Order: sequence, then C-alpha cells, then structure tokens
Amino acid sequence: MDRHAPYLREMGLTRWRFGARNTDTVSIHPDKEEICQDPGADGNLAKLASLAQEAERCERCELHRTRDKVVFGSGTPAVRWLFVGEAPGAEEDKQGLPFVGRAGALLGAMLTSIGLSRKDVYIANVLKCRPPNNRDPFGQEVRECSPFLHKQIDLVQPAVIVAMGRFAAQALLNSDQSLGQLRG
Repeated sequence: MDRHAPYLREMGLTRWRFGARNTDTVSIHPDKEEICQDPGADGNLAKLASLAQEAERCERCELHRTRDKVVFGSGTPAVRWLFVGEAPGAEEDKQGLPFVGRAGALLGAMLTSIGLSRKDVYIANVLKCRPPNNRDPFGQEVRECSPFLHKQIDLVQPAVIVAMGRFAAQALLNSDQSLGQLRG
C-alpha cells in the first residue's frame, strides 16, 4: 500500500484546476492513463526543456534586466509531488536551480521527514527571475510569469501541489486573499 495514501486522504485532496473552484476529489491511486508513466514517451521532458528555453529568452517584465540566471525548475515530469515557491533568492539566481542554499536545506529536511527526496518531486517557483533585494513579487510580474508555471503544471501533472508560502498559494489559486483566509 502507498504509505502516503492515509496522509493524502486526510488532507482531502482535490483535483487542481487553474482559477476554478472545485470540489471533485482525486483518487489516491489514479489510473495509469492519468499519470505520466514514461517522461520520454509523450515528450513531456522535451516540452519542459523547450519551455525552459522560452523562459531564458523572456523579457515580459523588468526582472530579466537584473537576473543572473532563469530559475525554471528541477525534476522530471514523472513525479507525484510539485512544490511551488514564490521566487528565486540570491543563491538560486547564481545556480539557476530552485530551493538551494538555506531554503534548499530546509526543503530537503521537510522532504526527508515525509519519506521523500528531491528526486521524488518537481520544484518550481511562480517567478523564474529573482526580484531585486528579495522583495515581494509585484502583481504584474506574477501575471507575466504565471503562464510558465501553468504550463509546467500541465506537463508534470502532479497528484499533489504544495504551495510554499503566500505568493505561491495566491498565484496557484488566482486569489489575493491572505494565507489565513485561503487555508480557512
């Protein structure tokens, strides 16, 4: 039996849809057709690589002027868990990878505590470029960058999406409510 099933059932997982309110529940053990079994079979790995190249060329907002590297995401599309942060920090901007440095160590410890590792998850941010001085993302930046995240979600098709913070939750749920209001 999947050791995560009791936790997922307890969380009352629902199928995620962009900007839609939904009360449908998702099966803890989806049919094989519902999940990506082989990332190469349907080209999702290649599609993610192509999308990453598109993000590298992006100039939709002013953040492209100050970035060192685009922080697109890490992982493969054949995973069940997607972790979404708000934006890259200084270390992420240097390395071009999400959740490295102190944030990465904390995420690694959190994953270990639930029996997972980074190879078991896909990690992305709402913004692909670092805001100067680690300031909060501006609404226009979130609007311009969200299509990249939405396409990543479409390609990864995770069973579980974990929003890491207020901006990630607001972007995923297309809401401006506080985190307390969002979680109830």
